[in-house]
Amino acid sequence: MDDKKLKEFLETNKKSHFLQSPEWAEVKSNWKNEMLVVEENGEIKGVMSVLLRKVPILGRYIMYAPRGFVCDEHDKDTLKKLTEKAAELAKKYNAFIFRMDPDIPDNDEEFKSIAKELGYKMKENIESIDQVVQPKYVFRLDISNKTEEELIASFNSKTRYNLRLSKRKGVTTRIGTKADMETFYRIMKETGSRDDFFIRPISYFEKIYDCMGEDHARIIVAEYEGKPIAAVMPIKYGNKVWYLYGGSSNEYRNLMPNYQLQFEMMKWGLENGCEVYDFRGVSGFKDENDPQYGVYRFKKGFNPEFVEFVNELYIVYDPFMNNLFNTSEKCYKMLNAVKKKIKG
Repeated sequence: MDDKKLKEFLETNKKSHFLQSPEWAEVKSNWKNEMLVVEENGEIKGVMSVLLRKVPILGRYIMYAPRGFVCDEHDKDTLKKLTEKAAELAKKYNAFIFRMDPDIPDNDEEFKSIAKELGYKMKENIESIDQVVQPKYVFRLDISNKTEEELIASFNSKTRYNLRLSKRKGVTTRIGTKADMETFYRIMKETGSRDDFFIRPISYFEKIYDCMGEDHARIIVAEYEGKPIAAVMPIKYGNKVWYLYGGSSNEYRNLMPNYQLQFEMMKWGLENGCEVYDFRGVSGFKDENDPQYGVYRFKKGFNPEFVEFVNELYIVYDPFMNNLFNTSEKCYKMLNAVKKKIKG
């Protein structure tokens, strides 16, 4: 397959997603990667990037296509051919299951009907974000053909106020370089410690920046009186920009730097003719007493659309091995929970 032709398809198809890109496969180089391609009369009709990992002890592979497929989601023939290619891949690697979480809204009954007909099962009884790999619920903002002024006018009044307040108070933003990675990481660690969530090692963020390249990844830093007080790492791919990672220091949070950073990420999309700005995950199992409600309310202030994706789809090739894997996974989680209680 011509790499240039493949990349052009992946960046121009309306279902493009950075998780389906060759660049992201490099980020996940601890997994094997196979790029499945369906062509017709020399033209690409569909693509699916599949990651493969050998399960320790069991010695068998699982297959996973994050946010695949990349094609017309109602093109049954192309979906069928990609599914058949996945089955061939399973034979090649002796994989026992194929999982995917398509970038398809849950209300798309036509797609769900096609998926069922092609043999996919749908994960049921999802009750928490711990049960999914990619966010099931996101906020997405339509930024297509908008000016900066029109975009700001679409925000809630409180969000517009906080954005203006941040600028009045003297907060500035700048596009960083890899030299700012340590600053970005320090702020991420500070945020993780404050909000009690896990932060990957700095090498992971460096790998994203290096593999995705400056065309697709950025570090944007917010400063006050020359001091970095917040930073984000967005990803731009195809017609979308994603707010991938970000944080703020404990100091100067009253200066609302995150409002400016969100707008700067949106502007990157506007400058490149993108159609969608994706705030990434929010919890769909919440009320105002939920610990994550503040994040939900902050993102909602930009007036995005709430999107619920279809549940994870999967095809089991070896039921016995899959049951064994699920049992061992449950045991592993139970042991970890016991260890946490003992340490606590």
